[in-house]
Amino acid sequence: MAIDPDEADVSGERVKAERSMAGLVSDLAAEAILLIRQEMTLLKTELSEKFSQAGQGIGLLVAGGVLAFSAWLVLLAAAVLGLALVLPPWLAALIVGLAVLAIGGVLLFIGKKRLEPGSLVPQRTLRSLREDQTWLTERLR
Repeated sequence: MAIDPDEADVSGERVKAERSMAGLVSDLAAEAILLIRQEMTLLKTELSEKFSQAGQGIGLLVAGGVLAFSAWLVLLAAAVLGLALVLPPWLAALIVGLAVLAIGGVLLFIGKKRLEPGSLVPQRTLRSLREDQTWLTERLR
């Protein structure tokens, strides 16, 4: 039996096409695994940054709370001095108390801003995952 040269070419092209398709699928799988690893690394990095930011926010909230409480105590002392003597020493205590209270309020405000839910979302990772999804859907077509 003689082999028709046209059939040999067709079967040879088919083998090359199958190898090529298998190679493409293999490459796609390897790239997808690499991409997932890179995304996990990015997620870890970004979450550690967010946790650090949250820790700073908590520290500022605690410091602001302590200062505000101290200011409250000074204001109470100022009220006591004011009622007891009705002299200028209470005015000095009142000014100090208000200054400490203002500083505590600023620290509380900054700490609250750092703990807002929107600031803790890993935005770069989400954006990168959307780009990866677009890339994968294009490759699969």
